[in-house]
Amino acid sequence: MLRIENVSKTFFPGTVNERVALANLNLTMDQGDFVTVIGSNGAGKSTLLNIVAGRLSVDTGNVIIDGRRVNRLREHRRARFVGRVFQDPLAGTAPNLTIEENLSLALMRGRFRGIGPSLTRRRREEFVGKLATLELGLEHRLSAKVGLLSGGQRQALSLLMAGFTNPRIMLLDEHTAALDPQRAELVTGLTEKIVSEGRLTTLMVTHNMEQALRLGNRLILMHEGRIVYEADAATKSQLTVRDLLGEFSRIKGATLSDKTLLG
Repeated sequence: MLRIENVSKTFFPGTVNERVALANLNLTMDQGDFVTVIGSNGAGKSTLLNIVAGRLSVDTGNVIIDGRRVNRLREHRRARFVGRVFQDPLAGTAPNLTIEENLSLALMRGRFRGIGPSLTRRRREEFVGKLATLELGLEHRLSAKVGLLSGGQRQALSLLMAGFTNPRIMLLDEHTAALDPQRAELVTGLTEKIVSEGRLTTLMVTHNMEQALRLGNRLILMHEGRIVYEADAATKSQLTVRDLLGEFSRIKGATLSDKTLLG
């Protein structure tokens, strides 16, 4: 489903600010895999998601989605089969459009511009059914401007929109980090539900190690642009936060606290 083959990415090459973000990275995900990604700042986690989404191009290597090499496809072209939820609740929705207009745009993502043709009675009924699954009452607010919603409501809507067309790959970029604990727990639960029901192949970056252990069937730890540790479903089910801290300390050769890892 997703193959990342020997992918490298360097920012500001040949300058004093040169930084290797990804170094010959390899990752294979099968249909329905849910991989959580942890690592300290600068490990390459967000760069990895940007490479898959098409926001960044690779220096070397290949990105293959569903058997198709997509290196040359720009982000707006990949949006047809790659869904994404960002850390900032404001990033995934259009605040000046209504809930139903945002959903219409999500439905047409990667195809043609415009929302008019999709706002039929049948489409609105479909939107109501989808929104009802969030259990936030948004199904009664189709005509409300999204800018009036709370951060948690907007992130829940972004999550629904990203999975609306059953993308081949779902990318979650620290999508609960900006929310308070109660709303973060709500969105985490919705993530489990939407990914599970859609059998979505999902790559999720998180700074929350408990979340990384709770969600998904695989876990990877990144450091200096490489995957330095990977746990399959059986191993992951036995891991604790202390285990992850110990593994990271071993890799870096230093004693770390969770604040150091997550900072």
